Amino acid sequence: MKRTVQNGIDNLHQILPSLQGARVGLITNPTGVDKALRSTIDILHRAGVLSCLFSPEHGVRGDLQAGAHVETYTDTATGLPVYSTYGGDVHIPKEILDNLDVVAFDIQDVGARYYTYMYTLSYAMEDCAAAGKRMLVFDRVNPVGGVRPEGTVLEREYSSFVGRYPLASRHNLTMGEYARYINDTEHIGCDLTVVPVTGWDRDCFFDETDLIWVQPSPNIPTVDSAFAYLCTCLAEGTNLSEGRGTTRPFEQIGAPWLNAQRVADAMNEQKLPGVLFRPCCFTPVFSKHANQMCRGIMVHVTDRRAAKPFETGMRLFDCIKNTHAEFSFLPPYKEGAHAFVDLLLGTDAFRKDDFELETFLKEQRDKVAAYEQKIKPYYLY
Repeated sequence: MKRTVQNGIDNLHQILPSLQGARVGLITNPTGVDKALRSTIDILHRAGVLSCLFSPEHGVRGDLQAGAHVETYTDTATGLPVYSTYGGDVHIPKEILDNLDVVAFDIQDVGARYYTYMYTLSYAMEDCAAAGKRMLVFDRVNPVGGVRPEGTVLEREYSSFVGRYPLASRHNLTMGEYARYINDTEHIGCDLTVVPVTGWDRDCFFDETDLIWVQPSPNIPTVDSAFAYLCTCLAEGTNLSEGRGTTRPFEQIGAPWLNAQRVADAMNEQKLPGVLFRPCCFTPVFSKHANQMCRGIMVHVTDRRAAKPFETGMRLFDCIKNTHAEFSFLPPYKEGAHAFVDLLLGTDAFRKDDFELETFLKEQRDKVAAYEQKIKPYYLY
């Protein structure tokens, strides 16, 4: 039986009286809906408090692919201006904030440090703190659960828009909890209010609730792909396709040169908990290896609670790296910058010649254990 859950926007009544007469700017995307799939944009617009919109990566209406520049434009449904918080200046200009009282945020996260919406929120919090404006976060469940952080803890040298703070790769927080955590530990000090989720427990995955999944970005179409993203996102920093341009992004990775059967056999021999591997073929219609047949690995998650997606991914990439001379890491986007895989991992350890997987995983488990103790006081659920 599915758990009955109310996201923050479903609990708007708790905060609406304090918004009467306020001028609200809203950061959102298509995931910002209530249980009846009514847009948070429409809800706040009908309440007479919405003054403008702010667009994260992929656009307010979800019509842009990863990395696409977001321009300022007018939302045709409401007639309100839409200002970009992605692709150029990530900060909200003071002249816009001068005409607002509150900046609200309502976006579904996927539970991974690499996801950019978290940092759109953090910059807005900084801007609100500097301008003396209120920050309001409509909280949403962590779709991959909140009982076990995992991965690396980012080293600040590798701070970027795919990892700004020393969080674990599987950060284990809701967006509201994350906002509370960084507001304190990063000394942002904004006037923050979190409208909480009700009915959710930390051990509950999104599809174990009665909520309807709306894909947070074009390449996270399902809860399964969100879980797989924790495992395979590192492909974005390599010459492997991460499955963009296919119907199963992040659940499959590959390249024209990959010996898929060999890799699948080697991974299955490890008998990792909660996962199985199958050789497959796919042809991306865009992104890496577009229109080329790729030999790939499909990651099948058989038990989410037993699976360790980040560790599984590291073992998979280490296997490919050690058995394929064709494998390579992508160069930095610009001269003098860090390699993208380093930004995703929050460390350059994987690219070093003396990298040893078991030692690396042990070191990171110890760091994640310390991180978990730091975040626990900020749990809301």
